[in-house]
Amino acid sequence: MIWYIVLVGTLLPRSLAHPGFFTSIGQMTDLIHTEKDLVTSLKDYIKAEESKLEQIKKWAEKLDRLTSTATKDPEGFVGHPVNAFKLMKRLNTEWSELENLVLKDMSDGFISNLTIQRQYFPNDEDQVGAAKALLRLQDTYNLDTDTISKGDLPDPEHQRANGNLKYFEYIMAKEKDTNKSTSDDQFDQKTTPKKKGIAVDYLPERQKYEMLCRGEGIKMTPRRQKRLFCRYHDGNRNPKFILAPAKQEDEWDKPRIIRFHDIISDAEIEIVKDLAKPRLSRATVHDPETGKLTTAQYRVSKSAWLSGYENPVVSRINMRIQDLTGLDVSTAEELQVANYGVGGQYEPHFDFARKDEPDAFRELGTGNRIATWLFYMSDVSAGGATVFPEVGASVWPKKGTAVFWYNLFASGEGDYSTRHAACPVLVGNKWVSNKWLHERGQEFRRPCTLSELE
Repeated sequence: MIWYIVLVGTLLPRSLAHPGFFTSIGQMTDLIHTEKDLVTSLKDYIKAEESKLEQIKKWAEKLDRLTSTATKDPEGFVGHPVNAFKLMKRLNTEWSELENLVLKDMSDGFISNLTIQRQYFPNDEDQVGAAKALLRLQDTYNLDTDTISKGDLPDPEHQRANGNLKYFEYIMAKEKDTNKSTSDDQFDQKTTPKKKGIAVDYLPERQKYEMLCRGEGIKMTPRRQKRLFCRYHDGNRNPKFILAPAKQEDEWDKPRIIRFHDIISDAEIEIVKDLAKPRLSRATVHDPETGKLTTAQYRVSKSAWLSGYENPVVSRINMRIQDLTGLDVSTAEELQVANYGVGGQYEPHFDFARKDEPDAFRELGTGNRIATWLFYMSDVSAGGATVFPEVGASVWPKKGTAVFWYNLFASGEGDYSTRHAACPVLVGNKWVSNKWLHERGQEFRRPCTLSELE
């Protein structure tokens, strides 16, 4: 067994491994099949070794009985001509056969398979990345070391647990009692839950972000919630949606965040995922200094870009976005498909380019990102919310839905309240796809205004 462990160790050169597995759950599933194949190969090897040892054991038992008898009267034993012949035959032929059997290497098939598969193994970067992900999950979701080490993660519904609801109701009631003479509008601004005596508004962004990921943080007052509605939307009398209008739900008021329900089918989702999987690569971000794409530790996912001309489903999805928003998608970026990895996240960021980033989208030549459309292509058991730390909004993944918001005001100025983040995935597999719509091409169109989307 020792030689086997040493041999396997020598057959796993880390330099041949492919980095980045930890950044995509979708690609990590391939490792499960790889390991399953290796286990099957290993079991075949064990069976071959057991069969070999069984043959050797039978040899040993037979020869033990034979030599026990012969050594009692050696001369009498070899005095029989048949015994003498068999002794010569055993030592001249059969012991050589036994030697060959003992020396036969039964591991060839297993080693060959392992050699082929080892090039797809994770490397040190993957192991370190997965370890950091566990620490990130522990910090974000306030998990104690014993809980996470045992894999005893919280219930998938923990973010919206009744305890949180009661806590916020208590805070709101307390604020109302101490501000009875304050108007409703002032009440809206002051009803923010506190953490250790500090108003959430004054906490560092990181703390607000993590609180929102846990389902805590700023909550709407009843007055503001009454302004949110569900409705049917026909895309400004678009023929495609007159008889079958899209279902909308207000997620937040400022900035206006709207969710479209049942807007992408399961069949379409599977096609998009199948197209994206072979080309998934580590997600990149725009470097504000160079204007080029680069990888960043604060974005843990893999992504792929799909063009409308390569598949009719992608083209149909693009046109659906155009029909419902009134925004021209011909100048939009390609559909980006993302799959998050272990503890996959994207820390707070802006989708639009700020004034100090004049070269961010210059190479595209289509102006700034006027709006964001985000499809949720999977349910997430726990974690993985899209949160807006500046305003306290939390949007939870729901397969088949999409959320939409404008990144820019009508003046072209960026809306800083749209700063958002993708919370770490605690349990589950998160697939999303998004479309960034740009300024160019919208000059002579009549996009759906916020009031019309209402």
